[in-house]
Amino acid sequence: MATAAGASQLPFGPGEKISYDISWTFIRAGSATLEVLPESAAVAELEGKKALHIRALAKSTPFIDTFYKVRDSIESWVDPGVTRAYLYKKNQSEGDYVRNYTIRFDSNGSVAYRYSKGALKNAVITPQGCFDPLSMLFLFRTKPLALGYEFAAPVTDGEKAVVGRARVLRREKISTPAGEFDTFLVEPEVKEIGGVFRKSPNATLHVWITADARRIPVRVQSKVVVGHFTMEMTGYEPPNDRP
Repeated sequence: MATAAGASQLPFGPGEKISYDISWTFIRAGSATLEVLPESAAVAELEGKKALHIRALAKSTPFIDTFYKVRDSIESWVDPGVTRAYLYKKNQSEGDYVRNYTIRFDSNGSVAYRYSKGALKNAVITPQGCFDPLSMLFLFRTKPLALGYEFAAPVTDGEKAVVGRARVLRREKISTPAGEFDTFLVEPEVKEIGGVFRKSPNATLHVWITADARRIPVRVQSKVVVGHFTMEMTGYEPPNDRP
């Protein structure tokens, strides 16, 4: 894992923002952003503790809103060296499906407490250095990728703790609205972990990540309850400390 001393060499940092278009089957269904927020926002939330503040937002288009409105906000706070998660908030509204909860990790990183509507709902014993579903993506981005690479790290949704896994299937050149990219096609295991949209049972999730040092997720594809969705990158803003 990355150390605090090496945090400045991470592929991402405050100011990075990735924009996506979302397609549902063959229909443009919405938009999404994935960003690392300014350090001040993270410090305020964590009462002075330094952290990286990551946020993912997704919303459906006005047309899709008429029958399946999506407004999702997922946030994660991790230590600057990306060695453990501190806090996770998920506000998920998709059609008539609504779920809002918070996970707080204790100071030793060995217990995750899940809260809903301000009340403690569950506590899970976790391995030290555990992550939430969003920060797992950023932990993965700290790893040098190669064909056949297999990734594993502890992750929790506040209900149970599991080992999250992913593997690099192949290298591909793909085209997106933001341009052409040399990528690694990655397949994470998703049966135990929730994502931006609810997924069908036994669904697969594929993520195309650039083969350069930035390791940017430029395409995500998965099945949902009805049909399948694709997210493709439309824009990229680098961290504040990089050109």
